[in-house]
Amino acid sequence: MAAVKDLYGTLGVPKGASQDEIKKAYRKLARQYHPDANPGDASAEERFKEVQGAYDVLSDPEKRKQYDRFGSANGRGPGPGGVNFDGFDFADLGDLGDIFGGLFGRAGRAQQQQRGQRGSDLEVEVRLSFDDSLKGVETTIPVELETACRECNGSGAKPGTAPVLCPECHGRGVISESQGLFALSQPCPRCRGNGTVIEEPCPNCRGTGRERRTKRYTVKIPAGVKDGSKIRLRGKGEAGWGGAEAGDLYVVTRVAPSDTYTRRGDDLVVDVPVTYPEATLGAQVQVPTPDGPVTVKVKPGTEDGTMLRVKGKGAPKLKGSGRGNVLARVKLTVPKKLSKKEREAIEALREAGG
Repeated sequence: MAAVKDLYGTLGVPKGASQDEIKKAYRKLARQYHPDANPGDASAEERFKEVQGAYDVLSDPEKRKQYDRFGSANGRGPGPGGVNFDGFDFADLGDLGDIFGGLFGRAGRAQQQQRGQRGSDLEVEVRLSFDDSLKGVETTIPVELETACRECNGSGAKPGTAPVLCPECHGRGVISESQGLFALSQPCPRCRGNGTVIEEPCPNCRGTGRERRTKRYTVKIPAGVKDGSKIRLRGKGEAGWGGAEAGDLYVVTRVAPSDTYTRRGDDLVVDVPVTYPEATLGAQVQVPTPDGPVTVKVKPGTEDGTMLRVKGKGAPKLKGSGRGNVLARVKLTVPKKLSKKEREAIEALREAGG
């Protein structure tokens, strides 16, 4: 009896991997070993099937739970009289419902993925000054990605020709092999589950229906974005396989630090120097804001580090309306040099205080 396969090892992820990590690993391996990207490579095709099989189980919470507990997707471990198919053990031939359901369902999923698989999502970074992140800008970004071939419009066939019905599976995308009491369905090796074959490949894409090129997108960056904010452009990622929808493009903002402000959520923190007499007796000080300086009152007896709030002058809020605040942090300044008159005044103050 064959041993149960390590599905986590097949995808190259640890046992405790999250669904996002499993999906990311699957997409990377699927692109690497996809038969269309490795024409005629039987080992790559076999590896692609293994990756698909592992993802079928680990992407389904219930199947993954059964696999983690029993070592198989149907909740039964290997045992006497068990029959093993592709690394999974089934209890006995009496439970034909599980066998037929698993085999035909798996073949159907493989056929569906071959014929129509959503394109991969992409991420690109755009660098902004701090001021532009507060105002919002419109910028053009270059993106290198896989798109449908311009010569054959993604069909993979030479212009003027078209893919023809697969003579092996007659367009079904799967073939059946008799296994005694039942038939085993698997993706057609001739058309790789597509249902069609290309007799005259496109000379530009060599039959893959895809080409790599650079596209330029104009992106509107909203006012108030932070460092690491993501803007989603639907359908601007890599082209799908077999006519499926394209992936999405995520634009990640990288904001340069400000010489004046420190960002705290939607609030902007700025240090404002205040002299000892101003802090002691009270004063009016100028606080810089993105809209220009604002006069703020410093109360008598204000301590170093006190925050003075200027409402509604901070960063624009991405979710909802309005803006954050500017928080002016009092920085008590001590002069390094004193005139004779200043020294006498301070000494007099010290004596008066005790």
